[in-house]
Amino acid sequence: MIKEISGIKDIIQEGIKSGWKTWSGSRLEKDLTLEADVVIIGTGAGGGTAGEILSKAGLKVIMVEEGPLKSSNSFDMQEDSAYSDLYQEGMARGSKDGAFTIMQGRCVGGSTTVNWTSSFRTPEHTLHHWTEQHNLQGFSPSEMAPWFEMMEKRLNIGKWQQAPNANNQVLADGCSKLGYDWKVIPRNVSGCWNIGYCGLGCPTNAKQSMLVTTIPETLNHNGELVFSALAEQLIIKDDKVTGVVCKGIKEDGVTPSGRTVTINAKHTVMACGGINGPGLLLRSNAPDPHELIGKRTFLHPVTFSVSEFKDKIEGYYGAPQSTYSDHFQWMNGATGPISYKLEVNPMQPAMMAAVIMGHGEQHREQMLNLSRMNSMIALLRDGFDEQSQGGSIELRPDNSPVVDYAFNDYLVDGLKRSLITMAEIQFAAGASRVRPVHTCADFVSTLAEAKKQIQRLDFSPNSIRVGSAHVMGGCAMGANEKEGVVNAMGQAFSLENLSILDGSTFPTSIGANPQLSIYGMVAKQATALAKQLT
Repeated sequence: MIKEISGIKDIIQEGIKSGWKTWSGSRLEKDLTLEADVVIIGTGAGGGTAGEILSKAGLKVIMVEEGPLKSSNSFDMQEDSAYSDLYQEGMARGSKDGAFTIMQGRCVGGSTTVNWTSSFRTPEHTLHHWTEQHNLQGFSPSEMAPWFEMMEKRLNIGKWQQAPNANNQVLADGCSKLGYDWKVIPRNVSGCWNIGYCGLGCPTNAKQSMLVTTIPETLNHNGELVFSALAEQLIIKDDKVTGVVCKGIKEDGVTPSGRTVTINAKHTVMACGGINGPGLLLRSNAPDPHELIGKRTFLHPVTFSVSEFKDKIEGYYGAPQSTYSDHFQWMNGATGPISYKLEVNPMQPAMMAAVIMGHGEQHREQMLNLSRMNSMIALLRDGFDEQSQGGSIELRPDNSPVVDYAFNDYLVDGLKRSLITMAEIQFAAGASRVRPVHTCADFVSTLAEAKKQIQRLDFSPNSIRVGSAHVMGGCAMGANEKEGVVNAMGQAFSLENLSILDGSTFPTSIGANPQLSIYGMVAKQATALAKQLT
């Protein structure tokens, strides 16, 4: 319908008509075997970037994606279908104990297809920390700058030029009144319609995700795409990876189709994320001499604070994220008490119904007042202190991966401080009532009441709502095999012919939305890999 009204070109469907080589694991009539120079497992920020660079170098690239292939005509801005089709575990992926709700894409383009477009370079504090504390070479701000610039140009990343929506304006107004620093967020968009439903897939192709940029270019350069196919096991012989075996998935996104896809390749690139990547290595019984696979998995634990205003906010319309504050992010340098980045989240009704918690009349009241509510989030920067070791990935009985991430006093301290900060900003911006998102919290009308309530709340797992959209680590880079799963160029220490090129290689979280960090890092690594393989 969108195409008929607006004349928007469906890049994916036009490409398929032009002769792109694609296979759906849900529709195979028999098992499939393919050959490639490079197989790339995952089509998100890492896989998409690597695919374009390697295919343009003349290598035969086959990309594999667990989720479906959707396109602009598929994105009808309906929450019920988008969450089940485009997200891991139907947007219900969680930690082992259920304390974290984890948002990750599961579709061609990965999380870049459904993210909110915020695009930050890796903070200099983080890069210095990696260099000094994790002995990584080539990651100084000056060494990374050309690669960030390259990808900013490629994906049209720049500061948002339109006025922030009212939800983002709350953060800007509150920070300004309190003297806290805030800035405008860079976004990877071109000709954005400012609709506000970025998390459901972009119906206008304005979001410069991998779906409409690097993946089409890969397919235009003799690349191939297999989708609806779960990478089940690496093919390993004598500590050499020679490809991957995948199982087809039916269109419901859950049920195996009964067909197998085997891809034999001279080199394998894993770009399947901080949960699925370690999970694939564990399922494959990959060598792990120092027991590092799946360890130090970081989540940017996210707290939420909602507030009510007299005037309408309507946070479901307009660019989801366009303002942020790092005022509290680096006050103690890279280490010290856990710190946080402040942003807002979009407020589509179904998502907010799950986020805000509460039951019965309390929940009904909040939903009825949704148009006048603001929702603010704090991204806690984990992994920089000895007390912040992150979580670990393990396999469930059905061999699916799950993260186990424990609460401790260090984390709880950050959770409390972040909620107090957000309440302070919301009241400063003119909120009439504020409520920390917690099972036992109520709306309060003053900052003093908010502070008192937050200090007395129980912060044990599943009492407070904690989210994550940024899974990092689990296959960390290190100077040697005792310190990491891969080296600084993403090449595995214990397996030949294997590279891991995505955020799972970060040795800590980064303290910012990670897509541009992945783009820049992988552009550098994939360029070096292309020279090695050609």
